[in-house]
Amino acid sequence: MPPVAKKVPLERTHHGDTVVDEYAWLLKKDDPDTIAYLEAENAYTQEMTGHLQDLQESIFKEIKGRTLETDLSVPTRKGAWWYYSRTEEGKQYGIQCRVAADGDSPPQLEPGTSLPGEQVILDGNELAGDSPFFSMGTSAVSPDGTKLAYSTDFSGDERFTLRFKDLETGELLPDEIPGVFYGGAWSADGSTFFYTTVDEAWRPYRIHRHTLGSTDDTVVYQEDDERFWVGIGLTRSQRYLVLTSGSKITSEVRVLDAAAPGGEFAVVRPRQTGVEYGLEHAAGRFLILHNDGGAVNFELATAPIDDPGSWTPLIEHRDDTRLLDVDAFKDFVSVHFRRDGLTGVRILPGDGGEPYEISFPEPLYDVAPTGNAEFETSRLRLSYTSMVTPPSVYDYDLRSRELILLKQRAVLGGYDPADYEQFREWATAPDGTRIPISIVVRKDTSRPAPTLLYGYGSYESSIDPYFSVARLSLLDRGFVFAIAHVRGGGEMGRRWYEDGKLTSKKNTFTDFVTAARHLKAEGWSDKVIARGGSAGGLLVGAVANLAPEEFAGIVAEVPFVDALNTILDPSLPLTVTEWDEWGDPLHDPEVYAYMKTYSPYENVDGRAYPPILATTSLNDTRVLYHEPAKWIARLRATAQGGPFLLKTEMGAGHGGRSGRYDAWREEAFALSWILNRVGVTE
Repeated sequence: MPPVAKKVPLERTHHGDTVVDEYAWLLKKDDPDTIAYLEAENAYTQEMTGHLQDLQESIFKEIKGRTLETDLSVPTRKGAWWYYSRTEEGKQYGIQCRVAADGDSPPQLEPGTSLPGEQVILDGNELAGDSPFFSMGTSAVSPDGTKLAYSTDFSGDERFTLRFKDLETGELLPDEIPGVFYGGAWSADGSTFFYTTVDEAWRPYRIHRHTLGSTDDTVVYQEDDERFWVGIGLTRSQRYLVLTSGSKITSEVRVLDAAAPGGEFAVVRPRQTGVEYGLEHAAGRFLILHNDGGAVNFELATAPIDDPGSWTPLIEHRDDTRLLDVDAFKDFVSVHFRRDGLTGVRILPGDGGEPYEISFPEPLYDVAPTGNAEFETSRLRLSYTSMVTPPSVYDYDLRSRELILLKQRAVLGGYDPADYEQFREWATAPDGTRIPISIVVRKDTSRPAPTLLYGYGSYESSIDPYFSVARLSLLDRGFVFAIAHVRGGGEMGRRWYEDGKLTSKKNTFTDFVTAARHLKAEGWSDKVIARGGSAGGLLVGAVANLAPEEFAGIVAEVPFVDALNTILDPSLPLTVTEWDEWGDPLHDPEVYAYMKTYSPYENVDGRAYPPILATTSLNDTRVLYHEPAKWIARLRATAQGGPFLLKTEMGAGHGGRSGRYDAWREEAFALSWILNRVGVTE
């Protein structure tokens, strides 16, 4: 029999509406009853999936067997060194290395071998030791290449300890700073490191200045508006430190000469509600990517160094093109953009030549500049993938206008991309909006076929077409895999995002149901299983209430399913910063009423639900473990159908288990459950 969570009625009253929450007690992480309940759920899930152990092991071996375990990345040039990472068979974590630079082309490295003079900067396996969880937050080499700042987390709560290493001697420096957030930036001379800390609600709100050898760090900026996060970085030119304070809809940037780390940061342009902007340093000017003046999809402007708040258009706004990012180099600028649901790259030559876009051969793909640390270069490093093409690294030569393939991830076991096909379908929502769907399938798969439909749909985050080794274990067993590019994401530009947030949030959920129905109507699918994580877990939780009959199963990973209760509580991590995304139900009765109509936990009733697998982590600071725990408890007590399973990692965070072999086993567990939903057990 499944565990039965005790009921401790707790009344919640807002805007004249009183709600009884029987499972609010699960929020008490230190309560022995909470831990006992989570452990009982784990035992039940293990029992209910015990017959799938052979299938899980087979899938794990398939993932492992297709992966080149001893491998390395393409080296990236920064100053006098080429930097790269490598993995070794049997080891969970990567190893960061470098070799002295000799020439402009990356050194030719072979997996399992090392170049003469290789220097190991950090070995994640040594740092992790016997800890069941390990994560790196920051790894930043000083501009002169002599020092390293890095931070580690051994519990999954994303509170890191910052340390420093002398790369010339290999010795750790005595400086040690606990409780820091991700990221950080060096001063130009490597004497000073700027880092971020969080408040009680896990909001990054302070920037500190640490001088090596000192124990008296200075707070150089504190953000008191609870809607805003802060972060800091160093421009690629290494000329300026850039301090950004931003909410979901507004930003404010400050700059400081990196050669004068003890100076004061100067505001580029004061914050104005609804205006977002970012700054990059080019030769003799700043580049500003912004949405001021109704530039919904953003435009690119230039600004003088001595008057950074004065913006002159360089690339004007277009309704069909969302500008995503800008990378400045000594002799050219690259602009990352999105159009028609696909990403692209535009080049602006520094000699005044005509701008142009780089072309790519596949109908579906994802491309982005990556690893471009060097300011003076004639090459642009790009990452590229599609649903059939493994992740690839290219250099684009600005002189010859040629794409040079440096590395494509090896897929062992005889993978042939010609055995698979990718498609773009368009489903029509009830309001007439066309919803893009990306699909991949083996060519020999008979249709209709069981389908795994993935979605996210929040924060303007796009789930672009991508390759997955683990996914092959589904495709080779006759599955179709599809991504529903629903509103609330960014696939079709900023308006696509705005049409799926706040009081338009339900479009995200109806779009997903529309996609599922389209796949069935067009002969792709006979059974559809939904999968989503975090805000995508909210999505699949909401469609479970909206159209449970459309789905043969639901996988909800670290799911944001108790959304209304969480967004009502400003003491919880991230709540206030999220009000620009979901609305403020604490102070706005209309937002409260709207969220109550879709929040998955609030809307569980006695209808028949499909089988549901929810996964979470005890130390998650983004979506707390109690949300799926409460949801499963209420489903089991109220609904028909199921079964409803909860699996909690008792020593991990939002991303689950940290080691790559552990992550493969977790994926094998989820895929075995998905396959079992259509009768595959071996």
